[in-house]
Amino acid sequence: MKEKLYHWIDERFQIGNLVRFMQHKRVPMHGKSIFYYFGGIAMFFFTIQVISGILLLLYYKPGEATAYESVQFITSEVEFGWLVRSIHAWSANLMILAAFIHMFTVFFERAFRMPRELTWITGGILLMLGMGFGFSGYLLPWNELAYFATKVGTDIMGAIPLIGPFALKLLRGGEDVTGATLSRFFAVHVAVMPALFTLILSIHLLFVQRQGMSEPDEWKEIKEGDRRYMPFFPHFMLRDVLLWTVALNVLALLAILWPSELGLKADPFASAPAGIRPEWYFLFMFQTLKLIPPHVLFMEGEILGIVGFGVGAAAWVLLPLWIGSKVKSTTTGIIGTLVVLYIVGMTVWGYIAS
Repeated sequence: MKEKLYHWIDERFQIGNLVRFMQHKRVPMHGKSIFYYFGGIAMFFFTIQVISGILLLLYYKPGEATAYESVQFITSEVEFGWLVRSIHAWSANLMILAAFIHMFTVFFERAFRMPRELTWITGGILLMLGMGFGFSGYLLPWNELAYFATKVGTDIMGAIPLIGPFALKLLRGGEDVTGATLSRFFAVHVAVMPALFTLILSIHLLFVQRQGMSEPDEWKEIKEGDRRYMPFFPHFMLRDVLLWTVALNVLALLAILWPSELGLKADPFASAPAGIRPEWYFLFMFQTLKLIPPHVLFMEGEILGIVGFGVGAAAWVLLPLWIGSKVKSTTTGIIGTLVVLYIVGMTVWGYIAS
């Protein structure tokens, strides 16, 4: 029965070549092979995001007068609605965390070098789009914390030289954060971002499948016959599925033990609550901007910080185009360690300070 079904499908879609390709594709086995799985884990959490987001859309009503009430209804009235909302929130954070780990392991292993330059660039774009997902979705519950955090975030974007005022009005739909802002963020979150993310993700996966997993530099000193590999299908794929199962259990525990709180409805006339801060993956930038003096030479401190982060992000994404393929492992090790320490240190400082 299975053979007949396989032949029926193969006659129409020629999947035999794909199956043979997957069977012949090999994954290097070494002490750092565990880090190969974080890209798949990030993609798994993205899938959870899509499924849970669709379920939330069945009840969510965008609008200044309906958004908060619909989320409240989901949380208190819809069966397991609170769980789906918590899963959606936690999977977003875990997706970004897995993407950060995946990115830095690729950097430390120098897997961004030729011929994987475009794989690195598309991966960097995916991380930024993922962070954009978080920023655009933060406002949708229309609660007090989300309202003022979005106000602060868009104010920062409005300070960008030249394009800042235009970007501010484009995001907000006016001068202030209003129902028009909510509608725009909703459209970006459920339509624009998923379309862009899916497109770039497809290109990224195509590059990965075409080029295969990167091999560590120390393998150059090992004879070809002494190098250990495992078949991608079914061995590596089954291990991927096993880790997805573990990740799903961790996600479920986090969503149950620490469910997402709704808080109070947004009130534009109220004062901002104490301790307001962005999501953890923006906190290192937020804390840095707070530490920069009001004026640095001839520039405002906030503008200097924004320009610095913009240039730094562009340089990081375009890293293979300027750092060169012969960069030493000690150089990447020092740069990567400093960047990780800076991000972690500023994030922790931001939590303590707030």
